[in-house]
Amino acid sequence: MKKNENISFYGESGLIELIDRVIYSKTGKRLRRDDSFFFKYRYQKEGKCLVLNSDMFNATTDAPKQMDFYQMGLKSVLMNLSDLIVKGVKPEGIIVSLGLPNDLPVVNFKRLIEGIVDYSNKWNLNYLGGDLNTSKEIIINPTVFGFKNLKEIIYRKGINPGDIIAINNKFGLTGVGFDILLHRDVNIKDCSKYRMAINSVLEPKDLGKEAYILADNKLATASIDSSDGLSKTLKDLALSNPNLGFEIDFNENLIHKKAREYSKEFSISLEKLIFEGGEEFIHLFAIGPDDFDKAQKLVISKGGRLFKVGKAISDEKIYFLKKGKRFDLKSQGYEHFK
Repeated sequence: MKKNENISFYGESGLIELIDRVIYSKTGKRLRRDDSFFFKYRYQKEGKCLVLNSDMFNATTDAPKQMDFYQMGLKSVLMNLSDLIVKGVKPEGIIVSLGLPNDLPVVNFKRLIEGIVDYSNKWNLNYLGGDLNTSKEIIINPTVFGFKNLKEIIYRKGINPGDIIAINNKFGLTGVGFDILLHRDVNIKDCSKYRMAINSVLEPKDLGKEAYILADNKLATASIDSSDGLSKTLKDLALSNPNLGFEIDFNENLIHKKAREYSKEFSISLEKLIFEGGEEFIHLFAIGPDDFDKAQKLVISKGGRLFKVGKAISDEKIYFLKKGKRFDLKSQGYEHFK
């Protein structure tokens, strides 16, 4: 493999061979080759069902220019896993389809596959295969799946008035990261002060397993992954729970300290960094008020995090509370095609 060779030199068969070698070198397993992909279903007696998620990673819209090929592969898997894990479902397998430009250097292709395989390995996923095709830009389309009893899944719908809204990480890091990467003409190597924020966009790693704990102990009434901005996430959650709204506390439980620091240093709206950041992959949960203390203690005892940030209310609006005043949340998160 030479640096100046493009993937067109190898063709589809040669690239499949390369994928096979990467998988074997990292897992000791060979790529499965057949007309379809097979996974042994072991859970029939336990009443578990198949749970799937598929999110497309498009390099044009999802990859800042500072993102390398390894990071693209990693993030494409992570963004799919987040939607599965927040339901309390343990992921077990992955299928990845790729659209690739003919002039993509094969060394970059290999790094992309390594990012996919390495993050799949982190979650012990079975890499079952996928498809390769030619496209004008890099498109990564993973499908991840797991199994869960229908009664143990945490759905979006199920919130009651008074339920506590909790999160497993604080907001604002990606808001800072995107502002630096997209709007500031700086060398990211010189941004050590906000390295954590930049990494939260380019190479996020920590999804957390709080949803497993809450699902297995039936302590959450609803859950949702925040990946399009907190404001849109709350609106989506409200759509699944008619006649309800939310009151969010704009305080230290919600706000990452680096976001507050960045907001002051560069005179940027802290509300914008928190509510419109996007791609946070933070998990939101609704928990009954009588169960919250138990849930928080249990999560912490197992190495997780759970921050109380608000409550559900009998009003079809979303508010945030700041310095004793209540404000309508009117900001919007990210939407495709807009």
